[in-house]
Amino acid sequence: MTADSPHWRRNLYVCLFGSFTTIAAMTLLLPFLPVYVAELGVKTPAAVVQWSGVAYGITFLGAGLLAPFWGRMADLYGRKLILIRASLGMAISMSLIGMAQNIWQLIAFRLLAGVLGGYSSGAVVLVATQTPKGQAGWALGTLSTGALAGTLLGPLIGGVLPGLIGVRNTFFLAGAVIFVAFLATCFLIREDNPRASVSRRRAGGGAWSMIPDKRPVIAMLATSMLLLLANMSIEPIITVYVGSLARGGDVVLMSGIVMAAAAFGSILAAPRLGRLADRVGTWKVIILGLAVTGALLIPQAFVTAVWQLLVLRFLMGMSLAGLLPSINATIRHTVPDGAAGTILGYGTSAQYAGQVIGPIIGGFIGGHFGMRAVFLATTALMLLGAACNWITAAAAGGRKA
Repeated sequence: MTADSPHWRRNLYVCLFGSFTTIAAMTLLLPFLPVYVAELGVKTPAAVVQWSGVAYGITFLGAGLLAPFWGRMADLYGRKLILIRASLGMAISMSLIGMAQNIWQLIAFRLLAGVLGGYSSGAVVLVATQTPKGQAGWALGTLSTGALAGTLLGPLIGGVLPGLIGVRNTFFLAGAVIFVAFLATCFLIREDNPRASVSRRRAGGGAWSMIPDKRPVIAMLATSMLLLLANMSIEPIITVYVGSLARGGDVVLMSGIVMAAAAFGSILAAPRLGRLADRVGTWKVIILGLAVTGALLIPQAFVTAVWQLLVLRFLMGMSLAGLLPSINATIRHTVPDGAAGTILGYGTSAQYAGQVIGPIIGGFIGGHFGMRAVFLATTALMLLGAACNWITAAAAGGRKA
């Protein structure tokens, strides 16, 4: 891949569109999921809540478990082929979700969406391996805005469409839009040397055996989990925390705005921090991002008004924005092309692990030690992560990675 290739930018923008549509489709059912679960025959309010949680989480469980496998398949048979599979699988799965007749079918189809999906993580692999290394930080930062925008706008879209076209038609429309992403992936993405890694595989050894220095990779996988763990540890208590700060008003609405503030800050900052990482090195952006995020969590524990929390969450979103692109770029710089898909797949699984563990830890600490303790404990984790990355970068000679 040469720096003047005419294809990598087009690949990036197609992947950006595909990541946005698939993530938005996975999250748009949040506002009306309990209603849909009730329509499928679940009666009691407690059961509706329970089955809604299962139906929502099962998709991410399937995606997390299969991410390393699909990454390995991408290394062996080409990244574009994996994106074609993921987009077509998601288009079919979303349509099937709209045809569910009972709660078991809904759960099965949501699991299928996770197992067959993974477009966003596959797009990271393709962009990371097809983009010139000097542009990798910017490209991955730009790509991350698609997933962030999908996470942010998906629930908003889901709050509007069912009232206009109905719940089931909302899923059918989502499937149709993803099918457009499938067509764009088929006809617009061009992958250079998609099977180059097969010869490396035949030479012997798996992905790990191809990595000369495993310390940076282990550090990046641990940081991936830490990042999502730290972010999600706060989510269970945001609504309660906002309620303790608010003096009347719609607490749910204010909580939603506070949560969205972090995502909006990340969308604005991600490409810029990616560009910065290309100039000064990904390790420096990772260490600084973890340290600044830890520092911003401290005043969040002591705010006295909702607007203060809103501003701090926005700034924290900006500080977090450079982390995942820089983590992926570091892996790109450290891992041979023939192992990149597998290792980035492990990174995706590590992120999902953080999403699962974070709320559990945050809920436990908040329930036993108070809400302020959640912010302070998360601060300690972020600063510890910054210190560990500093030591690893120094030991591996990777501060300019």
